[in-house]
Amino acid sequence: MNPEAAHENAGEFVSSAVAAHQASLQRYATRLLGGDADRARDIVQDTFVKLMAQACVEVEGHLAEWLFTVCRHRALDVLRKEGRMKRFAEGEVERVTASEPRPGRALEVSETNEALLRMIGCLPEKQQEVIRLKFQNGFSYKEISRITEHSVTNVGFLIHTAVQRLRAEFAAQQP
Repeated sequence: MNPEAAHENAGEFVSSAVAAHQASLQRYATRLLGGDADRARDIVQDTFVKLMAQACVEVEGHLAEWLFTVCRHRALDVLRKEGRMKRFAEGEVERVTASEPRPGRALEVSETNEALLRMIGCLPEKQQEVIRLKFQNGFSYKEISRITEHSVTNVGFLIHTAVQRLRAEFAAQQP
């Protein structure tokens, strides 16, 4: 393959990576930075700049995991540099909407999702992070382990403990 064709393929690879992962990386970085969307955008941009410097073959097959790991490390570096680690914003609620035919059902689902997201926001920081990586981004325990640098066993424990707590709190809120 000639160098120009290789460069064009790399550009397509990065473009498709941006299209597929930018929004989820932005949400992840924003949470890590305590809700600062502007700094999160910078970090996500840095993540994609680093991807452009990588050979495509080095990240193929585990692109999402690689992107989230780089993004996390960059966010933690920024927080360390500032000398403070921020907790995920307490009570931060994302709007979850569903296009359902019955308005009453849509409202019920939305309220349930908001309640769950509030409860997730009250979990310890490590539990919040692994829950969001697992259920909002669909990563496996092994991928979460590599992103967060916790052992697979610890990731499993954190998720298990968080889910148990969420179930108990959710059950306690039901009439």
